[in-house]
Amino acid sequence: MIGQFTEDTVRVFAAELGSALGFLHDFGIIHRDVKMENILLTENGHLRLADFGLSRRLERGGRAFTICGTIQYMAPEVLSGGPYNHAADWWSLGILLFSLVTGKFPVPPEPDHCSMLRRVRSFPYEMPLSFSSPFALLITELLCKTPCRRLRTLDRFQRQTFFHGTTFDLELLQRQPVEVILQLRERPDRAAKARRGLTLSLQPLKGFDYDLLLSPPATPDTQLDPDTRTHSAAPLPGPAIPLQPAQEKGPRREVFV
Repeated sequence: MIGQFTEDTVRVFAAELGSALGFLHDFGIIHRDVKMENILLTENGHLRLADFGLSRRLERGGRAFTICGTIQYMAPEVLSGGPYNHAADWWSLGILLFSLVTGKFPVPPEPDHCSMLRRVRSFPYEMPLSFSSPFALLITELLCKTPCRRLRTLDRFQRQTFFHGTTFDLELLQRQPVEVILQLRERPDRAAKARRGLTLSLQPLKGFDYDLLLSPPATPDTQLDPDTRTHSAAPLPGPAIPLQPAQEKGPRREVFV
């Protein structure tokens, strides 16, 4: 079913994303926006974590306070304004894995972070009966509301029963293509939807002409006054700007969604 993956497929995705988080955290980087929209696919259907616009350097033992990220994926300590640390990324991974298997979020999103915090704190996070015991245990440990008790290290992640028999050697892990992704790429409507920037499950807006937007009719030069005729060009890319970590000075009430 479109929008849902089997646990066997998600096991590969989880191993890749968990390895990515472990690598970042070892270098003192907290991502702060782990979500589906920030996951890229390789030609063989494997995952790449992207978009470090909200990430920052946070050494072990450090604390952050800025409320940032995407509200459905925010850990309760982020929603409350901190303090929080790298454990928040593992919560977001738990939300992501839950959504990949079920096709929906464990908690419906609220319009603001205060409402979302109340919902998250009161929600019991009951596991669907369709989950296998090992997968339910993994999600339960990732979605622990107490950060110090949450699964928050790659070593503990790898030792989960759910990953028994799974290699975390990325070279070996990515040698085998993810067949379900390759099958989705072969869908007859895939090329058109990819060209329009749509996902496989998103339908075009009714009455909106995408082809006209992508290929607007050319305006004859004879209709332009020679004295006012101009030529438009896409802006040239500027020099790369290195990521500067935000300076955090105590709790802030900002949310980026």
